[in-house]
Amino acid sequence: MPEFTANIASWLATHAETRGDALALTDADRRLDYSELDDRVQRCAGALAARGVQAGDRVALVLGNCTAYLETLFAAARLGAIAVPLNARLTAPELRGLLADCTPRVLVSDAAHAETVREACDVLAGRPFEQIPDAAAYAAVLADATPHGEIAALSPEDPALLMYTSGTTGVPKGALLPHRKALYNAKNAEIFFGLTPRDRVLVVLPLFHSFGLKILSLPTLYAGGSVHLEARFDPERIWQRIGSESISFLGGVPTMFRALLETLEAAAPGSYGLDSLRFLFTAGAAISVDVIRRFEAHGLVLKQGFGQTETSILCCLDARDAIRKAGSVGRPVRHAELRLIASDSLDGPPEQWRDVAPGEAGEIVVRGPITMTGYWQRPQETAEVLRGDWLRTGDLATRDDEGFYTLVGRARHMFISGGENVYPAEIEAVYEAHPAVREIAVVGAPDPRWGEVGHAYCVPASGERIDANALREWGAQRLADFKLPQRFVEVAELPRTETGKVKKHALRT
Repeated sequence: MPEFTANIASWLATHAETRGDALALTDADRRLDYSELDDRVQRCAGALAARGVQAGDRVALVLGNCTAYLETLFAAARLGAIAVPLNARLTAPELRGLLADCTPRVLVSDAAHAETVREACDVLAGRPFEQIPDAAAYAAVLADATPHGEIAALSPEDPALLMYTSGTTGVPKGALLPHRKALYNAKNAEIFFGLTPRDRVLVVLPLFHSFGLKILSLPTLYAGGSVHLEARFDPERIWQRIGSESISFLGGVPTMFRALLETLEAAAPGSYGLDSLRFLFTAGAAISVDVIRRFEAHGLVLKQGFGQTETSILCCLDARDAIRKAGSVGRPVRHAELRLIASDSLDGPPEQWRDVAPGEAGEIVVRGPITMTGYWQRPQETAEVLRGDWLRTGDLATRDDEGFYTLVGRARHMFISGGENVYPAEIEAVYEAHPAVREIAVVGAPDPRWGEVGHAYCVPASGERIDANALREWGAQRLADFKLPQRFVEVAELPRTETGKVKKHALRT
């Protein structure tokens, strides 16, 4: 592996110099080798610099999967700026809140999201920022730009990315992810995936997600392989492209793999050229042993992983252990140290934490080079999660005698629907503003298609009744579709503890 500087932009520059004609990145419109990709990154960096972007400034991205996404990310890194991938599925009010929080210098978007971005920005208060609104404008910007050849000299601790997650308060928090983290996450992926420059990785997961960006795309470019971007998920097209592009592995959430399996099983034998496919990789939610076995019947290996935005990959489960260790998320990655800590000891300093015994549930804590540096402008939330060298994940798990971890709950009530993290407190805060709702509690419930969906238990306001259809329509204007509860239940009161906290476990029974 070539030697790189602390700045992740050096990855592309080094590959361009040593193997510039190797395929690096494709989308529906273009195919770029490393020399072409690095040239476009330099031009993009020049365009950003001409618009006032400096070290530490934020460059926001509201885009579908396209080469411009990764070009802009690496261009920001060249300047020492911070790329901010924003969820393109958010509604205008949700997007407006994140833009107000990160105060970007430049916003890059596309035609597909133009209306949402326009609505989000129309009434946005604070410092104005420049927009590059669509692909045509982006192409013109690159054509007119003077290439910026310099790569900013940075510390490994300097932030490369600001990625938003939500906590128990429902207020989105931006996790600051340093260049150091991107490097060691890539090293972990390189080990587990066996990445080499020969790998060709298909990325259909959105790049605004940690999975699509940090687990699939960035590690592949670090290794000098090629990333093949898909703008949308179509099982038939995915199988066809695996054959036409000689794809070596594909990552997706369990809902995607169930659809892919159904398409594969419905096709005539030999319909797709899959000889190049080394394995499949899933994360985001548990996948059934039955699905693993059915892929095996087609000669396809399915690996699994587990992580979070603040850490990326934490544990990996190889295919050879998937059935023997059904339900486990695997063993810790090499470049991280994990512990399971008894909940009743976590309020004390780390030196007083108590590790649980095998088979006993505890909260996962992690330290090492894959952790974030903190939450953007939120010192209190940062102090709650970062405790000395350790990061509290909020996930509860057990560990067996062989070191395999199994998740048993989420300390912060988050659930996962179709691979998307859903935080009940955020949904509850939105619905508490509805005039018909006096109180609401949202919990995750098992669902055969999405893994989990939200169930909302609502106490109506005086003289009101709960109309599920009206609440769903109201929420659709304020929440992304994956956050909308699938069920609204009218209740006279919510079960509470003596201190007034809602007992959500009682709502799940």
